[in-house]
Amino acid sequence: MSDYSSSLRNVAQRDSMDVGRSVRRVRIFGAWFRLDLRECIVALVLLVLCLVVGIAGLVNGEYPLTLTQVWNAITSGTEDFTHTVVVEWRAPRVLASIVFGAALGVSGAIFQSLTRNPLASPDIVGFSAGAYTGALIVIIVLNGVYLQVAAGALIGGVVTAGLVYLLAFKRGVQGFRLIIVGIAVSAMLSSVNTYLMLTANLDTALIAAVWGAGSLNGITWQQAGMGALLVIVLLLASTLLSGPLKQLELGDDAAKALGVRVESSRLVLILLSVALIAVVTAAAGPISFVALAAPQLARRLTRSAGVTLPASALMGAAVLAASDFVALHALPAMLPVGTVTVVIGGGYLVWLLIHEARRTQ
Repeated sequence: MSDYSSSLRNVAQRDSMDVGRSVRRVRIFGAWFRLDLRECIVALVLLVLCLVVGIAGLVNGEYPLTLTQVWNAITSGTEDFTHTVVVEWRAPRVLASIVFGAALGVSGAIFQSLTRNPLASPDIVGFSAGAYTGALIVIIVLNGVYLQVAAGALIGGVVTAGLVYLLAFKRGVQGFRLIIVGIAVSAMLSSVNTYLMLTANLDTALIAAVWGAGSLNGITWQQAGMGALLVIVLLLASTLLSGPLKQLELGDDAAKALGVRVESSRLVLILLSVALIAVVTAAAGPISFVALAAPQLARRLTRSAGVTLPASALMGAAVLAASDFVALHALPAMLPVGTVTVVIGGGYLVWLLIHEARRTQ
């Protein structure tokens, strides 16, 4: 009865959020989508911000360039030093920051929708730690190359997600239980990761330590291109499952009444969230707090009843691209982007905890 009442409250909250808003429903490829004018404006602003930061990343650096030089380097086909700087060094990093940020934003949005908890995030409940463990095993134990590291991160993330899901399963999976089990598993995996680092030789440990901070330094077209392709496929799959995701936000009882296969849909969505995190972890290491902060920042800007995948993707892209620009250009020394996101995300998490505590009083 309490689940049914909670579902009714969620439906009422969503309906009340639509009052006075310009909301339209359109059908695209046989699926119905809800378009909100405010959400479209926020998405457009975030898209422009991503483009501005991306262009700034191509222009600025130890070898400063003008917009004309950047354009000529991209379009002329002349393989001079400017072409190397723009196309081979800076462009993969800019692309990776935007695409990987979008992946982290959607991954966090999926998980927060499933748990109905703004404090939930794949990097907090152990999915990132599992992907990191899988990648570390390949790097330290097997001396693997990028494709092997990617496979190790994906396997580690999926195995961790399966373990958390099984341990949290009790006549279904509840969001709070999933978070608590995930935090416990994350703590254990952190100990495993520390052990792997301590037993590795010095050179490998240093490489793994820098990579483990979450870094886009030295990223190549192989990593950025392959990562972008995988992220696009996973984002399309997430979009196709946005309907069941929204219905699951209303509660299991309401979702079942609407014909959703609750547990199977939840499991597939969790696997999608893990796969997005694993792709980013394989290429850039575990970048913290973007998956936690991006969906809630997007939700507050759009003033929607729940997190939305497109806004979360664009917010994640903007946050990671801006953080990488700060890490590369705005500080006395070049730092891994994960260092900047931890500072930003840590401050956001403190604010969110205080806000949630005041709201529940």
